[in-house]
Amino acid sequence: MSDEQEILERADAWSEAGLGVAIATVVSTWGSAPRPSGSQLAVNERGEFLGSVSGGCIEGAVVGEALAAIADGKPRLLEYGVTNDRAWEVGLACGGTIQVYVERLE
Repeated sequence: MSDEQEILERADAWSEAGLGVAIATVVSTWGSAPRPSGSQLAVNERGEFLGSVSGGCIEGAVVGEALAAIADGKPRLLEYGVTNDRAWEVGLACGGTIQVYVERLE
């Protein structure tokens, strides 16, 4: 089973169990990015998650936005980026920009 399939099956299982669920998907990247477009992260209302949209760099922020999307039902288009100079300051090996679309699973 592929990682993507496992993420979507887990999201479906959470939903079937009556939990609110959101899916975050990398929709575009510019420059260097840790995960390619199409990478996904599933989050349930308890804050449990599976998958990755950034290899850990922005996961916490995306999980927070996913929880908000579960609560209010509003999709979000998030953009995170850092210049190459700033990337070295915060300990990242690369700069670049990533856009992530987050929506509640209905």
